[in-house]
Amino acid sequence: MTNEGLGRIGRMTLNRRRKSAATAAKAAGVEALLVTHLPDVRWLCGFTGSNAALVLWRGRAVLFTDGRYTTQAKAEAVGTKVVIATKPALTAACEWIAAAGVGRCGFDDGNTTVAGLKQMQGAVPAGLRRKMFQPVGWLVARLRWVKDADEIARMRAAAALGCRLFEGILGTMHAGMTETAVAAELEHAARIAGAEAMSFPTIVASGERSALPHGHATQAKLPKRGFVTLDFGVVLDGYCSDMTRTVHMGRAQAGERDAYDAVREAQEAGVAAVRAGVSASDVDEAARGVLRKAGLADWFTHSTGHGVGLEIHEGPRLVAKQNQRLEAGMVVTIEPGIYMPGKFGVRIEDMVLVTATGGDILTPSTKAWIEL
Repeated sequence: MTNEGLGRIGRMTLNRRRKSAATAAKAAGVEALLVTHLPDVRWLCGFTGSNAALVLWRGRAVLFTDGRYTTQAKAEAVGTKVVIATKPALTAACEWIAAAGVGRCGFDDGNTTVAGLKQMQGAVPAGLRRKMFQPVGWLVARLRWVKDADEIARMRAAAALGCRLFEGILGTMHAGMTETAVAAELEHAARIAGAEAMSFPTIVASGERSALPHGHATQAKLPKRGFVTLDFGVVLDGYCSDMTRTVHMGRAQAGERDAYDAVREAQEAGVAAVRAGVSASDVDEAARGVLRKAGLADWFTHSTGHGVGLEIHEGPRLVAKQNQRLEAGMVVTIEPGIYMPGKFGVRIEDMVLVTATGGDILTPSTKAWIEL
């Protein structure tokens, strides 16, 4: 496919996304949207810079940024008017909104700080401040929960790279190697393979530290006997991957293999529950119920999963009492775990694409018991 072809597809995709946002804005009772959360800006216009405010109004998209991004914004912001502001981009955007005659403009109150709202209000005439800016919640972020074909292709590629990294790191891990060295090897391989960044700080937690759900890599050495949890992801073409595998150094001690098998069974039950129309709480219960039967539920202390996309943590959350229904095109994690302080922890995680008929695992690396 030619670069020109990719450009045409990009414009069509972005136009469709902006129309969806405009429809959602109208339903929320506003005529325009002020978008400042950078992943939302990227999703709506393609711009990847670190300073931006995007206005959607009457079929128009206007991006405000600063002089550092003059060339980049014009190249990336497809079908969007670019304004290089000489004042803060947010201030310039709000002044433009007021001058255009917008009556009610929606903004993301979930990501806008008190200081940000004060700045917005201060940029418009006093008579407009009370009614101009209307909170609409995570309106754009909610649209991002369901991925289009282009996004799914990018996420498949990111997930596949993560799997290759896991398979490669197994050949370098050995007792006495530090957790930070494992993380460094994995992250170096990711960069060499084309990753833009890691999705989050790589988790390598060994021995008793495997009982820390988010145990960052330290100078602790991998034990001769014990679990090592590897939780990591890469960013590829802007989209995150996320996977966890737990392996064992040396031969298992009493109860360790049984604990691992129970977590694996719970994880597979969670994956099997995924399909369009199922509630998030039902998926959580499918995994949690297995651990409850095994007498291990008290050690499972977090939700079963979350959405993934341009951000590592997106909606929906897969947790008890969450009635959100899964939709085809969502990508979620299924990651039950157990954490026994002073002993060990085990977690297994896959990224799963929701389809009408079930869950499509994007991270198919083995989950079989592994002893190194």
